[in-house]
Amino acid sequence: METALSHQKKPLGLTSEIYSRAIVDSLKKLNPRSMARNPVMFVVEVGSVLTTGLWVQALGGHGEAPAWYIGTVSLWLWFTVLFANFSEALAEGRGKAQAEGLRKARKQTMAKRLAHGARHGMPFEVVTSTVLQQGDTFLVEAGDVIPADGEVIEGIASVDESAITGESAPVIRESGGDRSAVTGGTRVLSDWLVVRLTAEPGGGFLDRMIHLIEGAKRQKTPNEIALNILLAAFTIIFLTVCVTLLPFSLFSVEVAGQGSAVTLTVLVALLVCLIPTTIGGLLSAIGIAGMDRMIRHNVIATSGRAIEAAGDVDVLLLDKTGTVTLGNRMATEFIPAPGIAKERLADAAQLASLADETPEGRSIAILAKEKYGLRGREVNAIAATFVPFSAQTRMSGVDISAEGTLHRRSIRKGAAESIKAFVEQQKGEFPVAVRQTAEEVSRSGGTPLVVAENGEVLGVIHLKDIVKGGIKERFSHLRKMGIKTVMITGDNPLTATAIAAEAGVDDFLAEAKPEDKLNLIRDYQRQGRLVAMTGDGTNDAPALAQADVAVAMNTGTQPAREAANMIDLDSNPTKLLEIVEIGKQLLMTRGTLTTFSIANDVAKYFAIIPAAFATTYPALNALNIMKLSSPESAILSAVIFNALIIVALIPLALKGVKYRPVSAVQLLRRHLLIYGVGGVVAPFVGIKLIDLALAAFGWA
Repeated sequence: METALSHQKKPLGLTSEIYSRAIVDSLKKLNPRSMARNPVMFVVEVGSVLTTGLWVQALGGHGEAPAWYIGTVSLWLWFTVLFANFSEALAEGRGKAQAEGLRKARKQTMAKRLAHGARHGMPFEVVTSTVLQQGDTFLVEAGDVIPADGEVIEGIASVDESAITGESAPVIRESGGDRSAVTGGTRVLSDWLVVRLTAEPGGGFLDRMIHLIEGAKRQKTPNEIALNILLAAFTIIFLTVCVTLLPFSLFSVEVAGQGSAVTLTVLVALLVCLIPTTIGGLLSAIGIAGMDRMIRHNVIATSGRAIEAAGDVDVLLLDKTGTVTLGNRMATEFIPAPGIAKERLADAAQLASLADETPEGRSIAILAKEKYGLRGREVNAIAATFVPFSAQTRMSGVDISAEGTLHRRSIRKGAAESIKAFVEQQKGEFPVAVRQTAEEVSRSGGTPLVVAENGEVLGVIHLKDIVKGGIKERFSHLRKMGIKTVMITGDNPLTATAIAAEAGVDDFLAEAKPEDKLNLIRDYQRQGRLVAMTGDGTNDAPALAQADVAVAMNTGTQPAREAANMIDLDSNPTKLLEIVEIGKQLLMTRGTLTTFSIANDVAKYFAIIPAAFATTYPALNALNIMKLSSPESAILSAVIFNALIIVALIPLALKGVKYRPVSAVQLLRRHLLIYGVGGVVAPFVGIKLIDLALAAFGWA
């Protein structure tokens, strides 16, 4: 089952419906109250209104220039505003399509509300989900849709969360652990749960996601606000310049005794071409698209600030289990005791693991089969009695009675000390060589399991928490970007050192307690660094609240989710690496398009200044290096290019600049070369081509 939030496996494309809605929304956004939020485009809209008035005046025979010329300039100014609105509406439209998919998951359901303090098996009251209040408890059983967000306080059940995550595999939810949070709109597949409601009405997880996706509660980030202020300052400066040009032009014509004063139409065109309309028109779309990229990776950011912070992060704190390693210890080697054949050790280890359904047990059986060709045996065929693992004995195994004899095989596998006690109980001895082997395995970062049969020690199984494939290369890429990786683990320092070396992390924190994580984050922040981390348990909440970028697992506890500023719906700890890349891509996209927009203005000077003042000062024709056909053609070409470049850059604003894991210096050099130099060259080419087209149609 797929949803609107299924991530890169099936990204949401731009459909004809989204385009149609964006066109309508771009017209609605012409409302001056809406436009006033973007100072640059508001000035363009005012200029469009002014030139439209001048065009109407020209139609009545009182124009400062031919009506067709003023009308064409006015038309392209309106296109500039509409194209900017269209880019924002297109970014929002993709989010609205995702929100509609979520609304299907968020539907009114019936809830089995329990009285205060009631438990499973007690009477309940059936009510609609809309009347539930924060703190209420309700019962959900197999087949029920969970009516609202909450925390499991009793029971254990299998839950289908595909409506939220897009993943069809059910997950386990239980009370008292780090997987106690449930989300409204998901379905219980088996057993039952008693849930305490944790969200206010209308403030559930799906509600918050819908608001965020639609942009209804999207707040501008600090960097975005700062850039808006900069763009507004540029606009005010150029507005002041253009306002003073009119009296200057009138004075110049009077003094020179030749030429004609610059017209209002030309001044408006000059202003619109010189202010940073390109980045002003695309800025909002870039921010919305950044949040959209997070959503398509199944990550909900509770603020745009968190996404930007992800782009500036220079320290990553990563849990070892599930992030750096696979999280399940796997058997990698059989190490026999002196005088014992490897085949005998493998056979005994496999027999002891036949009923062991843990990942470790299955890996032992698989290793015996792959290395020594020992196929699995039927439990009934060998008359076996299995001994389950317990925390007291710290070992498990099997007792086998040979058919027709009194011979009995008692095979055990477990911790070295436990097996030593078992062997000594059987009047056997625990070899020094096996003890040394177990210690060597521990020092290498592995876990030793000793195998014994009756009173004889057969050897050691080397269990290892496997480092994820490709993780070392990813850490290397992060290092090139100046990001330090720190592995956090509860393992002893010896084990942590071995795994850290194999994974290639820069540092590690062993035997970590909640307060250790918090202190580590504070230490880095005191050094002026931005820190990101993931977590899912209540004990992670203090550190998540302190971190600059805090990613909580959707399977985690309510305190962890509330402390974080991002929530990963897939509950994949390695997602933190993608989050950092998306954050950097957002900052790169904004920076490169700002550079391109400002660089664009250079060519427009050479197009418009000669056209506006050459009649008064013929020497200015020397600046007409593009050899444009006429002053009218120069103005029109610049205005048309100014509008079309926004359309050309919309795909880049939505998709983002391609991310490359290189240093900041290399990145700056590359972007200045491509977008700085390119921003200067492109308008010269574009304006000249438009001028040639206008001349070909006889409009120059």
